Amino acid sequence: MSTLRGVGIGLGVAQGPIVRMTEASPAPDQTPSTLSADEERARVRDAVTVVAQELNDRGAAAGGSAQEVLEAQAMIAEDPTLQDEVDTRLDAGATAEWAVHDAFAGFRATLEAVGGYLGERAADLDDIAQRVLAHLRGVEAPGVPNPGHPFVLVARDLAPADTALLDLDQVLALITVDGGPTSHTAILAREKGIVAIVGAVEATALETGQTVIVDAAAGVVTIDPSDDEKDRAAQRSAARLAADAAPLTPGALADGTPIPLLANLGKPADAADAVARGAEGVGLFRTEFLFLSAQQAPTVSQQRESYRELLAAFPGRKVVVRMLDAGADKPLAFLNDAHEENPALGLRGLRSLRASEDILREQLTALAEADAATEADLWVMAPMVTTVEETEYFTTLAREYGLKTAGVMVEVPASALLADRVLAHADFASIGTNDLTQYTMAADRMLGSVAGFQDPWHPAVLRLVREVGAAGARLGKPVGICGEAAADPMLAVVLVGLGATSLSMAPSALADVRQMLSTRTLDEARNLAELALAADDAAGARLAVADATAPLPPHHQKETTS
Repeated sequence: MSTLRGVGIGLGVAQGPIVRMTEASPAPDQTPSTLSADEERARVRDAVTVVAQELNDRGAAAGGSAQEVLEAQAMIAEDPTLQDEVDTRLDAGATAEWAVHDAFAGFRATLEAVGGYLGERAADLDDIAQRVLAHLRGVEAPGVPNPGHPFVLVARDLAPADTALLDLDQVLALITVDGGPTSHTAILAREKGIVAIVGAVEATALETGQTVIVDAAAGVVTIDPSDDEKDRAAQRSAARLAADAAPLTPGALADGTPIPLLANLGKPADAADAVARGAEGVGLFRTEFLFLSAQQAPTVSQQRESYRELLAAFPGRKVVVRMLDAGADKPLAFLNDAHEENPALGLRGLRSLRASEDILREQLTALAEADAATEADLWVMAPMVTTVEETEYFTTLAREYGLKTAGVMVEVPASALLADRVLAHADFASIGTNDLTQYTMAADRMLGSVAGFQDPWHPAVLRLVREVGAAGARLGKPVGICGEAAADPMLAVVLVGLGATSLSMAPSALADVRQMLSTRTLDEARNLAELALAADDAAGARLAVADATAPLPPHHQKETTS
C-alpha cells in the first residue's frame, strides 16, 4: 500500500513522520470497593469537577466553535442524571472507577438510541469518561502525544478537547480513520486551518515513524514518498502559503464571473475575523446564541443590540440573518421542549416559530430596528421551510416589519423540488447542505452509525441543488449555499456549476475556496458538476471530479510543451 484515500479538508498539503494517537486506557475491573460509598462518591465528584474545569479552560483558550463544543462537554460531565447513575452503582458497592465506566457506557448507549443532538453528544462521552478515569487513577488522560518534533498525527478520531488545542507548530497534519466532512474533527480542522484527511479507513495500518505526504486537496495520503514527491509537495505548500499572503480579492471564477464569498457566523464578536479574512458579507448569521443558554426568550432590546453590533461590522454589505432555528438538536424550554419520538422530523425551524409567533415577531422587530440604525444590507431568512405556503407566510410577515429582502432556507427535498414555486414568493434561497443531505439520505447527521451516508457529494443531493439553482436562474433570484459543503473547495466549484450564485462558509475556509474558484471558468464548473451528477454515489462523484482536475504528471507536461 503506497497510498490511501479519505475525505480531504481544504487544499493544504503537508509531509512528515507519523505519530499515532495514544490509545484509551483499558476498562477497570468489576471488583468490590474497599471504601465506603460516600468516600468513593467524593472521589468521583472531585474528578468530575476537575475534568469539567479543564474542559472549560481549554474552551476559553481555544475560542470559536471549539469553545462551544468544550463547554457542552463540561456540562455533560456534570449532568445530574449521569451523576445519579454513578451513585446507584457506588451504593451497590462498586469502585469509583467501575461506576464511572459503567454509568458512562450505559448513558452513551441511551443517547445513541435517541439520536439527534443527544446522539451526537454520545460520541463525546467516551472522551469525558476517559478523562475522569485518568484523574481517578492518577495518570495522564489519553490525548495528543508530544514527541518533541513536528509530526503527522494519526488517530481513530479526535475528541473536541484534543482538536481544539492542537499545537499547530508541532502537528503538521491530521489523519483520522473515522469521521466525515461534517464531523466535529473536520469542522474544527477547517476552522483552525489544519491540513487534514478524515475517514481514511486504511489508516489503521499506518505506523509511528513512517513518513507520509498528506494531500488534502486530493484526499490522498502517500506513504514513504520518493524525494521527487516530497519536493513537489514542498513546492505546492510554499505556493499555497504565498497565495494566502496575497492581497484579498472578491470571489470570482477564472473568467471573471463574480461569486461572492460570505461568512457563516455564530455571534457578533466573530465578525472582525471574517472581515480580516476577506469575507464579502455574511451568508448565515445564526441567532441561536441569544437563545440557547437562556431560560426565557431575550428581550427585543437585547436582541437589537446584538444585531446592531453585527450589522455595524459590514456597512454596505449583505448580511443574511437566519431566524431562530430551534428544535431537533437545539431544544428550548420556552419554545418547544415537548418530547418527540423523532425531533429531526418534528416541530423545528419555522414550524416551531409559527407555534410561538410572538418570538418570531420580536425577532423581526429587533432586526428592523437594528437595520434602521446601521448601513448594512440586511436579508432575513426562515429555517426549515418545507412548503410554498410557509414561504408566503414568512415573506409576508417580514415585509410587514419593513424588511425588504426576505428568503428561505432550502434544507428539505420538498422545498428543493418546488424551488420555482418557493422562489415565486421568496427574494432568495439559501441551501443548507448539512440538513439537505440528512433528509435526502435519511441519515441523522448527528448519528455516527450512519455518518457514511452524510456526504453532500452524493448525486442525489447535488440533483436537488441543481433544481434550486435552475429555478433561481429562471426567476432571476439569488441562490446561496451556507452549509459545510461550501467550505470544500472542489465541491464549491461544483456547486457554482449547479447554479449557486454565492457561497458562505467558516471564515478560515475563504482563502482555499477563493483560490480554487479562480482556477476554473463557469463552463468548466458546469462540466465538473455534470461529472459529479453522473456518478452513482458520493465517493464516485468526488473521484470523478478529482480525476478531471488532477494536474498532469511532470513527464506529460514536458511532452505537451516541447
